[in-house]
Amino acid sequence: MSTSTTEFPMFAVLGCGIMGAGIAEVLARSGRRVVVLEADQARLDAGLALVAASLGEGVARGKGTEDDCRAILARITGTTTLADLADADAVLESVAEDAEIKKHLLAQVAEVVGADVPLLTGTSALSVTDLAAGLPAPGRVAGLHFFNPAPVMRTVEVVRALQTDDALVERLVALVGTLEGKTAVRVHDRPGFLVNALLLPYLNDVVQEYDDGLASAEDLDVALELGLGYRTGPLKMVDMIGLDVHLNATEAAYAATLDKRYAAPPLLRRMVAAGRLGAKNGRGFRTSRPTFEGHTDGND
Repeated sequence: MSTSTTEFPMFAVLGCGIMGAGIAEVLARSGRRVVVLEADQARLDAGLALVAASLGEGVARGKGTEDDCRAILARITGTTTLADLADADAVLESVAEDAEIKKHLLAQVAEVVGADVPLLTGTSALSVTDLAAGLPAPGRVAGLHFFNPAPVMRTVEVVRALQTDDALVERLVALVGTLEGKTAVRVHDRPGFLVNALLLPYLNDVVQEYDDGLASAEDLDVALELGLGYRTGPLKMVDMIGLDVHLNATEAAYAATLDKRYAAPPLLRRMVAAGRLGAKNGRGFRTSRPTFEGHTDGND
């Protein structure tokens, strides 16, 4: 376990859903103290339970000990009160992919923390430049984009907005270097940044091919896993990401670019409207057997 906490020894994480909980775990594993903000106690309790469950699964796989788990959990505190973030050395939001929600929350936090404390966004598709524009001292705003699940995925995109100070980018790259198993990639602020700019059209194409009846969901995944050596098939990946999350991301990229590659497939919209959100509720492309347009997902 890394204990290099010279840079940003205390982090505030805004939101404790799947991503926020995972990010809090990653930061606490590095030896940092983490304070997690949630809207209410029920959401906070649920989020902290996600951290505990993830750590427990890690121990079961031989990653750390029970003592390690207790030490990591002891470094994470939860709150529903903005004032409790006052001593944070950096803030990372991980709330809903809604620009207005993010802007409002970051503006509130900016009034509580120090004037030079970095305000970071975990957005996967929204414009970091736009988020920074409405905040005081926008040079301290940048993106720090973890991938889901945060404790497992190795890449972290450090996103430079047009306003971001050069020094902050380098500090964030150094930060990522202290996180266990993580590698930083510097990217500019563009729709989808780097990874999602390439991933979103790929996933959209596969969803459309599935809807067109090219093959079953299982066969599409197996073909790309074995044929191209991908670790995870595309439809399994959409389930893991969340169909609603993917829909929001690809819609945001399309709105920003009007590039048809980012246009959401009609089936994706219908599945989200029907409440089929993927692994999070057990109903998606590979987590159930929905029938669409006369064909059936062929997995068990």
